[in-house]
Amino acid sequence: MKKSHSRRNLLLAAFFCIAVGSLVSQEGPSEEPDFAETRPRQLIRDELTVTFSQGDIELDFRKSYLASEAQLFTALYEGLFTYHPFTMEPIPGAAEKWNVSEDKKTWTFTIRANARYWNGDPVKAADFRAAWISLLDPKRESPYSSLFDVIEGAREYRMGLLKDKAKVGIEINGDKTLIVRLATPASFFPSMLCHHSFSPIHPSMIDRDDWSETSPVSNGPFYITEREDDRIVLVKNKLYWDAARVSLNRLILRYPEDGDEATAMWNSGEARWVAGEVNLETLTDRSGIVVNPMFATHYYFIRSAKKPWDDHRLRRALTLVLPWEQMREGHYLPAKTLIFPISGYPEVEGLEATDEDEAKRLLAEAGYPGGKGLPELVIRLTPSQDAARIGALMATSWKEKLGIPIRVEVIPYNRYFEALKGDDYGVGFSTWIGDFADPYTFLQMWRRDSNLNDARYNDADYENLMEKSMTEDGKERWATLAEAEKLLLSRGSVLPISFSPALNIVDTGEIEGWYPNALDIHPFKYLTFKAYRPLPGVTLAH
Repeated sequence: MKKSHSRRNLLLAAFFCIAVGSLVSQEGPSEEPDFAETRPRQLIRDELTVTFSQGDIELDFRKSYLASEAQLFTALYEGLFTYHPFTMEPIPGAAEKWNVSEDKKTWTFTIRANARYWNGDPVKAADFRAAWISLLDPKRESPYSSLFDVIEGAREYRMGLLKDKAKVGIEINGDKTLIVRLATPASFFPSMLCHHSFSPIHPSMIDRDDWSETSPVSNGPFYITEREDDRIVLVKNKLYWDAARVSLNRLILRYPEDGDEATAMWNSGEARWVAGEVNLETLTDRSGIVVNPMFATHYYFIRSAKKPWDDHRLRRALTLVLPWEQMREGHYLPAKTLIFPISGYPEVEGLEATDEDEAKRLLAEAGYPGGKGLPELVIRLTPSQDAARIGALMATSWKEKLGIPIRVEVIPYNRYFEALKGDDYGVGFSTWIGDFADPYTFLQMWRRDSNLNDARYNDADYENLMEKSMTEDGKERWATLAEAEKLLLSRGSVLPISFSPALNIVDTGEIEGWYPNALDIHPFKYLTFKAYRPLPGVTLAH
């Protein structure tokens, strides 16, 4: 779903050590929410204030990649499907119905007749097609454009190999019918369509390159009325097709300067959900701490962009001398694999073994005995204490055990994203939160042509396995994906450190519709304050 290099996520391990003592065990709703029925309620409060970490907010989802933006987009935009608030399974959004061809490659969607933007214009199938084609434009280099590779011709178009956008498998038939032809069957397609990059764009916004000075004409349950550096105000879209289900009338998203200010807003009662940086030590009410495992992994990677590091024997050698236990020390959920062990996914042999003799043998086999002749390996980090600790362990191991010249380079937080796109370093790190609960959301990043492939991993065996998985379903498909993950790990491109827990401060006794989940996405549409019930014999004043 989203990359997260924010300071909040980089410091989460430290926060977690404090929070774990106050771990709130959360259960889902006693029964599945009834999405076919609207249940009006008498509310005392209909305004919610939420805090997020500071940072530049990109409202154009074609350019977006941050986790905090993904949460905001649950209020602004709606694609064909949306996330169930508890299970994260796909549920119908702008699509009223759909059908799939016998060969499972052609999907036909019918857009709801009453789907509208906040200005009253109808949402049309053409708006989806225009948005998707625009996102795929090679000149745009949209972060999530490679997600569309499942669609016929999409990969070729975004890479500039196909010039005619009419040959991309996205068609319309009238105002309300969208036809999508896939390159191969993809049973997970509805789950993928929950991602905000598959939303429609209003015709007035499609050609705008800068959305910072405007309130986008959006089709979600809320729209923006005010925007300042430290806050965004949204109000309910009364023309939204499912407006009767939306209880909140106003959202105030605050972007405080630091965790201390966010904590003060929680302590005062102003903010009822803290989703960004927070100072847990100064919380006066710790009952709102919610920590849960998330479908997310913090990992380092060894780039394959340049020789000699494109040789998997060298990368494998690097992994075999690392002090894995020390590197993962202090992380509450240490990770030996890239993919969090979700139910039904086969167990994969992770990275934990050390074998210095085998590492030296691999170096010699690759033509660099004792590390002689190897160029300097640059480890690129942020000014984080944990990154400095892990970076030092890697540098020491590779230099002293394998004789490889090492240089550690520290990049400021606000420039780290872009710095990972360059070719002037060898090792970097990232935290990736899955877009949907399927291994594909992690494994597609490492494909040769993925624009999310910061490691520049390029492996024909891996490509063959990923292609094979696209023709399979169920357990057979997951077994092939597990084989692909095993290959990725054994060939030394990804170095898993920890599975990232989600940390939120929220009073679930006060707010309904907020559930801990594997993606840490909480659609604003379903949030509501619980009705206040006075004590027996107490009459509320009016």
